Amino acid sequence: MTPATKALDKAKINYTVHEYQHQAGSGAYGLEAAEKLNLDVACVFKTLVAEVDNHKLVVAIIPVDKKLNMKCLAKAVGSKKAAMASPEKVQRSTGYVLGGVSPLGQKKTLETFIDTSAQQLAQMYISGGRRGLDIQLSPQDLQALTHATMVDLT
Repeated sequence: MTPATKALDKAKINYTVHEYQHQAGSGAYGLEAAEKLNLDVACVFKTLVAEVDNHKLVVAIIPVDKKLNMKCLAKAVGSKKAAMASPEKVQRSTGYVLGGVSPLGQKKTLETFIDTSAQQLAQMYISGGRRGLDIQLSPQDLQALTHATMVDLT
């Protein structure tokens, strides 16, 4: 169990856990998950933590094969600019290591944004809180639990 699965259990949300053998040295964690779980990359999402111009940290959830558009994220937050947060800040605020950052069960609640492409899906996959663990759930459940805003992020 991870803080992410505990949060889902507490909220009584239906989900499925999928485990795979993470290969050390794999830098593209989300793409690795899609490949090892034999999933379409369009339904596997990565959790990114960015810092906006007032030093506030925010979460962006986008498909693993896409690149986060910082201008779109900054606009959604109401800031002028956004940049990826340092690994140290990510770990300190979420409690997770890179490659295992889940949008659920984070130490600090961060404002969250989900790419609008998730709205087309019945189920999506997100990190379960450690490398080699993904959670399958509905985009609506993820949005409700994280109080996320759906916005174009790529």
